[in-house]
Amino acid sequence: MPRKFFKRYMPSADKVREVRIMSLFGNALFHPALWHLNRRSAAGGIATGLFCGLIPGPLQMVGAGLIAILFRVNLPLALLGTLYTNPLTIVPLYLVAYRIGAFVLGAAGGTPPDPPPDWVLSQPVASAEAMGQWMLGLGAPLAAGVFLLACLLALIGYVVVRLIWSAYLRRAWAGRQRRYAAARR
Repeated sequence: MPRKFFKRYMPSADKVREVRIMSLFGNALFHPALWHLNRRSAAGGIATGLFCGLIPGPLQMVGAGLIAILFRVNLPLALLGTLYTNPLTIVPLYLVAYRIGAFVLGAAGGTPPDPPPDWVLSQPVASAEAMGQWMLGLGAPLAAGVFLLACLLALIGYVVVRLIWSAYLRRAWAGRQRRYAAARR
């Protein structure tokens, strides 16, 4: 079921190869391991996406793609895994990361951070710049917290995918054994 479910919605390597701009990446993008679905590649792809989802700015998918190519995990799932962050979720995630970093670095008793700036839809460049300045002002606790939170999310994602996949396989195996036993009667 996991393989059938993912294959139904994932593009094939041949479909991606038809996109002309993808030829810039050469054959590295079309290594069979990047498109193969098994427990390891799916869990690794999700973990990669969850880790790279906390990269600031538009570099999340680029980072996920590069790490997926480097570690030979499922590329489409790595790219899909970054989509949990967006302008609505990134600020709460960064606040959680700041608190984790402040706790780990022993700065938990310090002054609380300033509230994040308001996002003005009519001025996206100025809003992004204000958000960047706010994040830089948070400093070392934010940097450490983002890394630790990304590692934690990746670990949780990897374990959850492996557990779900294994549970499905055990259930499917038991079903096959029941059908085989019923057929032998």
